[in-house]
Amino acid sequence: MCKRKNMDIELVQVHYTDDKHSNEIALLLNAYASDPMGGGNPLEKHVLKNISKELSKIPHALSIICYVNNMPAGLLNCFETFSTFSCAPLINIHDLIVLKEFRGLGLSQKLLEKVEEIALSKGCCKLTLEVLSGNEIAKSSYKKFGFNGYELDPKSGSALFWQKSIQNT
Repeated sequence: MCKRKNMDIELVQVHYTDDKHSNEIALLLNAYASDPMGGGNPLEKHVLKNISKELSKIPHALSIICYVNNMPAGLLNCFETFSTFSCAPLINIHDLIVLKEFRGLGLSQKLLEKVEEIALSKGCCKLTLEVLSGNEIAKSSYKKFGFNGYELDPKSGSALFWQKSIQNT
């Protein structure tokens, strides 16, 4: 594990066509997918090979890599979208990854600070994200940064994140 005293931390906005960034995105995303909180299964080779190319096709995709002593240690994948109620853009944090050996160093807070800085520069009204209800470590980190559950009116309850998988034929 890195020692705090000798840490050189750098946050870099990803260029999806850069081979180094592309390889690091695949490495970091695969580590996340392999973690129990990411599903516990490594990504398919097709995903690893093509993730950066496909992200480069999405105009509102945004990724940030966190380096510790020039080693990739964390990744934030986001997508700019739109709040109809605020009539303003927002940024949804889709993935936030910190490799196990770098956890406890405050890197998630640094990644969140960077995306908030970008969101403010774009005139965004908020940041959003999803988190598994059992991921207490991530929830604690997000709460520390100022996130909380989403609700319009407490009588109506909090928002739930649902999905429906579809198969293209």
